[in-house]
Amino acid sequence: MKEIVAVIGWVAGIQGVLGVAGRIFGDGPWGLLHKWWEIPTAGYAVIAVAGAVLAVYGETAKTRAKRV
Repeated sequence: MKEIVAVIGWVAGIQGVLGVAGRIFGDGPWGLLHKWWEIPTAGYAVIAVAGAVLAVYGETAKTRAKRV
């Protein structure tokens, strides 16, 4: 289960970063989320941070499970 959380975190984090980067450096958000929803730049930043938190949680949980 922790592997799935880590993968979801990585994907969400990447999509959030792509959305923010596209809004700042391009003419619109990059990635897949803008094809389904209209998300403001702050929303992409929140998605990036939430994805990073999930990815770190999943990766540390996997590491802890390997040590035991």
